[in-house]
Formats: sequence, structure tokens, C-alpha cells
Amino acid sequence: MSDVNFERVCSPEQTALLGDLAKRIWNEHFVPIIGQAQVDYMVEKFQSPPAMRRQMAQEGYQYYFIREGEQVRGYTALRMDDDRLFISKLYVEKPYRGRGLSRKALNFAEGLCREKGFRKLWLTVNRHNERTIAIYERMGFYKAREQAADIGGGFVMDDYIMEKDLD
Repeated sequence: MSDVNFERVCSPEQTALLGDLAKRIWNEHFVPIIGQAQVDYMVEKFQSPPAMRRQMAQEGYQYYFIREGEQVRGYTALRMDDDRLFISKLYVEKPYRGRGLSRKALNFAEGLCREKGFRKLWLTVNRHNERTIAIYERMGFYKAREQAADIGGGFVMDDYIMEKDLD
């Protein structure tokens, strides 16, 4: 595998590229789990360029491209949350899964967490996203609790909140 690095998303052009990437990944991965209607709604509400620009400008989110060499393979979004780091998004395009990119992204997040002196990472994951849950568990995360969040449009996010304590 080529070198993996994380490029902070800042410009409108980067955000447009990120929105296209999010739409591709969400339509490929989540339609079988939550259905096309909810994917369309969530991409527009949370993963569109205007939504991501708002999250970065007003809500403290930091988006990063996951690059393998010069190629973008996925993305992650992080937010400092009091005394812990929230991994809001971590997505890799299908052809590049199983190559350690998610592990490297989680290690990257853990490094940022430690730099801030935080002792905990947390994230949400759909309860039916079994493969992803297993990956997080192998990386030291545990299911802290369940959460059903009404996100509008008649949709609910039915998630586990998973946490990882840092030594």
C-alpha cells in the first residue's frame, strides 16, 4: 500500500469533491441498510457541500480526505467534543476497503485525541452495519449504549454509540 495521509478539507473546490465522494459511498454502502429514500435525505442534510461547509464553519467539524499516495480513497470528519473526540464520519470507497485505510484513519483520530490530552474517542454506527461494528470492536471500541435519533423527514438514525478509552 502507498503512503496514507490525511488532507484537511478547506476550500469550496475540496468541499465539492467531498460531496461527490460522499454521495457515491453512501449510495453504494447504505442503500441496502437504510433504503434509498433515507440515503437521499441524509446525503442532502448531512453530506452535501452546503451541509459540510456549515458543519465546518459553525459546528467545529474538521473534514479530511483519506489519501493513498495522490488518490482520494475516502474521508473522515472529526469534532472536538468537551474532553473527547467525536469521529462523526469515516468512509472508504468500496474498491479500497480491507486495505487498512479505516485503521489508519482511526489511528489518525486517536493521535489527534492524544494531542489534545483527551482520553476517549466516540462515534455512532448504524445497528445493522455489522461489518463496520466488527471493525470498530477489533480496534478497541465497545458499545456504550443505543440511540434512536429523529433526524426529520420521517427518518430515524438507529445507532450504537461506541467508545474507546485511551490509556
